Amino acid sequence: MKKTILITGSTDGIGFETAKKLVADGHNVLIHGRNKQKVTKVQAALSALSGAGNVESYLGDLSNLEDTKALANAIKQKHQHLDVLINNAGVYNVPTITTSENLDTRFVVNTIAPYLLTQSLLNLFDQTGRIVNLSSAAQAPVNLNALVSADAHESDGAVYAQSKLAITMWSADLALKLKERGPSVVAVNPASFLGSKLVKEAYGVAGNDLSIGADILYRAALSEEFANASGLYFDNDIGRFASPHPHASDTQKNAQLVAVIEKLLTDRLK
Repeated sequence: MKKTILITGSTDGIGFETAKKLVADGHNVLIHGRNKQKVTKVQAALSALSGAGNVESYLGDLSNLEDTKALANAIKQKHQHLDVLINNAGVYNVPTITTSENLDTRFVVNTIAPYLLTQSLLNLFDQTGRIVNLSSAAQAPVNLNALVSADAHESDGAVYAQSKLAITMWSADLALKLKERGPSVVAVNPASFLGSKLVKEAYGVAGNDLSIGADILYRAALSEEFANASGLYFDNDIGRFASPHPHASDTQKNAQLVAVIEKLLTDRLK
């Protein structure tokens, strides 16, 4: 059965490799990027694959909350139903840390924009839908002040680890709220040091085969092993569901983090 699947940050890296697998299987894939020329080129390449399903492209700068909201609206204008959302887009180091809204770009792209996009599209999913959020083996306690303001000036590594714990935390919180009403929500570490642009820029290493990450995202989107995995964390470094950072297992801490994100969005998106 063909699925309609949205993948953010799908013009390169793990997102692109995942899109290739899904398109080649005949699924309807909605790709996303922020560079029009690159998105157009990737859409053409994916559409040319043997057995390709339908490929749509969407533009949006996930470091900007209004742009993220506009992306969600553009999708809702064309679709009344989504089967899978893979929140894949992420950054490590960026040219400009502070956004026009005085937020930390790294937190916005890795944590806040995925939350906003998910919430904005939630009504398009039924009980069988899946939301797959990209986490990481790097997870660290979240400085809530840094989450809502760029004034903390924390290092790239510190913010990356916090942002990945934060997305894991709100994944667990959303799964708890939705329960059997669906869609399911799962956080996935696609594997450490894969050969993505993010890894090359952050660590200066070529990295491992991107197909390792694409394979697990494909499984998270479609396979039966993830059918009842809502609220869980899959660690692809060990190839199984595992415990995330202890904070992501603390429902009170998760709810507190989500309340901070909700207030931020209410204040910024009036």
